[in-house]
Amino acid sequence: MDTRHAVIESPLGQITLVAMGEALTGLYFPHHWYMPPADTFGDRVEAFDDVVLAVASVQLGEYFREGRTTFNLTTVTRGDHFQEQVWALLKEIPSGTTTTYGDLAESLGNKSLAQQVGKAVGQNPLCIIVPCHRAVGKGGKLTGYAGGLRRKQFLLDLEETEESRAARELVDAEKLF
Repeated sequence: MDTRHAVIESPLGQITLVAMGEALTGLYFPHHWYMPPADTFGDRVEAFDDVVLAVASVQLGEYFREGRTTFNLTTVTRGDHFQEQVWALLKEIPSGTTTTYGDLAESLGNKSLAQQVGKAVGQNPLCIIVPCHRAVGKGGKLTGYAGGLRRKQFLLDLEETEESRAARELVDAEKLF
């Protein structure tokens, strides 16, 4: 297959986009926890010289600047059966909301799978596009993100709605009393 990649700039630093054929197959930050070897990314191209990478780049720009909440991209992941199940659940988490690893495990039929769910979430090859940043620890605790917790918090803040921000601020204010 025709594998190629481009590196784009974002508010979170450089992002490497990887495409194979007509599909986006990877989105990685520098020092990503589970980044495949760079030699598997194919030739480096300019994002706007490639239709798949250009569309991904434009939609990511809209996400960061204009509040895009969904992506309309052809994607391909190559995980095992369990990983694919977890990644499918991540796609169902609405923008501006979070869920816990335990809740995802419970959706798969066994709450005791939370650690395995966390591992699968961390190995998601399409972060942001498959919104693994929306999975949090018990009680909403910010835990693990392959791109780093600073980036995870940035993405959650970016997606937070005015209503949820106001509710969170009210809860935070009540903790003061």
